[in-house]
Amino acid sequence: MMEPNALMDDKAAGATISELVTPETRQAAISARFPEWIPRTLDEMFDAAATEFPDRPYVITDDRIWTYRDMQEWSHRLASGLSAIGVKRGDHVALVLANYPEFVALKLAIARVGAVAVPVNILNRRDELGYVLAQSDAVMLITMNTFRDLDYLSMLDELIPGWEKNGSSTKLPRLRHVIIFSTDGQPQRASAAYFDVLESGPATKFEVSGSRPDDVADIIYTSGTTGAPKGVMLTHDQVLRTAYCSAYARAFEDGRRIVFSLPMYHVYGYGEGMLPVMFVGGAIIPQLKFDAAAMLTAIEQHRATDALLVPMMTLALLDAAKAGDYDLSSFFAVISSGARAPERVWNDILAVFGVSQISTGYGMTEVTASSTVTQPNDPIDRLLNTNGRMRDAGVAGDPENYGRLVNYRVVEPESGDVLLPGCVGELRAKGLGVTQGYYNKPEETAALFDSEGWLHTGDLGKIDSDGYIYLVGRLKESYRCGGEQVLPTEVEDLLTSHPSVLQAHVVPVPDVRMGEIGVAFVVPTPGAAVTVEELLALVQSRMARFKVPKYLFLVDAAEIPTTASGRAKKFQLSAKAISMLNAI
Repeated sequence: MMEPNALMDDKAAGATISELVTPETRQAAISARFPEWIPRTLDEMFDAAATEFPDRPYVITDDRIWTYRDMQEWSHRLASGLSAIGVKRGDHVALVLANYPEFVALKLAIARVGAVAVPVNILNRRDELGYVLAQSDAVMLITMNTFRDLDYLSMLDELIPGWEKNGSSTKLPRLRHVIIFSTDGQPQRASAAYFDVLESGPATKFEVSGSRPDDVADIIYTSGTTGAPKGVMLTHDQVLRTAYCSAYARAFEDGRRIVFSLPMYHVYGYGEGMLPVMFVGGAIIPQLKFDAAAMLTAIEQHRATDALLVPMMTLALLDAAKAGDYDLSSFFAVISSGARAPERVWNDILAVFGVSQISTGYGMTEVTASSTVTQPNDPIDRLLNTNGRMRDAGVAGDPENYGRLVNYRVVEPESGDVLLPGCVGELRAKGLGVTQGYYNKPEETAALFDSEGWLHTGDLGKIDSDGYIYLVGRLKESYRCGGEQVLPTEVEDLLTSHPSVLQAHVVPVPDVRMGEIGVAFVVPTPGAAVTVEELLALVQSRMARFKVPKYLFLVDAAEIPTTASGRAKKFQLSAKAISMLNAI
């Protein structure tokens, strides 16, 4: 196989990757490297990659490049530090970290110790953070001090006063240690433990923890149908099989370099970026926040070949590329997923970026990231009209499940009868990539599966005779804003906690950049005086930005369409919202 630098030189000389190596050739090369699937833990897989590619870049930032050997040694040192503090196999370690290289090193270190990583959404506010820490039974929290406008130390002050003493509290009895990663390099609490405590361990190889591939590696929280976040349990083998599928189905070339700002605490940035490059000796170029111009500069400067995007990012990136002058000659692949993209996007990607491979897909945390994807050589109409085909899994697939990691079928929601190709019903999933359930939520886990063990996705769709999925709607009421899942009941419960609010109903409407946005209809308590600004400020102060409704309307109770039992007809409210917004 060609070394990445040679590949980049050829690309810079004017040849495209697709001209040098076809997708079929690239897939054959991956298959030759992995002739059979060997179940491993996350750290074992990384060590195998580090043995094969010790001097290749793995994490690239504007300030420094970490090779596979660098990251391997760093993660051993951090594992020693975690172990010295008392973290042991099976313990849960929560991470509130943006896309810093430290996130990558800690994920590997936690795996080496045999502990379970609990990556936390960095946009969470105080109560959301407190819920995840308590529900996950985290024994350690490693958190930034601040990030953008969020002050995590102030949140901890309110949640668990005296947290700096590193002792358990009545609110969080299992939490024994809090470690601070200072984003500005300045310790703010003299009595707190900082990240360098973990790095003080020896650089020698950390002894094997005894973890198994089928042990849980991650508990990743996602909103569920009851309104409380649910911790999806994913094993080492599941996340690695999914990562291999990403590299195989999207036909990664040797040494692929992926740029993304999507967070690695989500399965998108984790399962489509951080992990799959290991299978081809590639590198990630993680961005701390999305900035279109900065991402284009990173592509040019670091010779990125691929980008992970959601439609709103794709649109902004296209606008910036049209307005600027960037050398994108290394750039040949894009995946834009997470929401329906406007029709013009796909042709613009080809014309403006000059890429030869575009992908879109569908998935959820419960199936370990994207489980369908369009093929490298699919025509534009597949991108326009489908959500991809059930992913080719290669050696990582299950021979007893049609060689797939995740298999889908469509059923009639009420009866459970399996429907023929082309018929619309609920999508249900089964396979090695499907979670075993939610952490410490047995009732929700039981409800997640039907009597035959197929997972309820809650999505309405159809599957054609070629295995391509077409999403048409949702059985559940959740929606995605900028790729982030929002559960309306969480926002509604907060709004109705206000003494001047009688009813609150949040519905999604389509949005070109965000995919979907929330619109809230609020019925004030009779005689109460409350303003739109006051209610939006309440949500903004208590919830992550993507959960805050874009619009809020104060209405009379008579304006809320209801069923005979008095429940709001949300599909009619969505139509009403669209009509009102069009009139603005």
